Amino acid sequence: MAQLSLNFPNQIKETTESMSVYILKIISGLMLAMTVSLIFQEIIGFEALSFVLLSSTILIGFMRVVRSWRVVSILVFDLVCILTALLLRMYILIAPGA
Repeated sequence: MAQLSLNFPNQIKETTESMSVYILKIISGLMLAMTVSLIFQEIIGFEALSFVLLSSTILIGFMRVVRSWRVVSILVFDLVCILTALLLRMYILIAPGA
């Protein structure tokens, strides 16, 4: 019983850390899935059901890819995605004849 009470704070810390990383992965995956699905919806013109199916497929694939990633790797990936989005936005705003 004493061993259980000694390990309890460490277990809470590990659980909180792993849940935080998992939530961060889900948020990153949702943002990526929604963005890609919106792009395909505008290009191809499919309806809401296809949007949901494509979003869930991309989210599941993303979660499989980032299964072993830690916080730093996810934050670097998010930074690259944000910088890419800003670059595309700048291209759209500057593009001639738009």
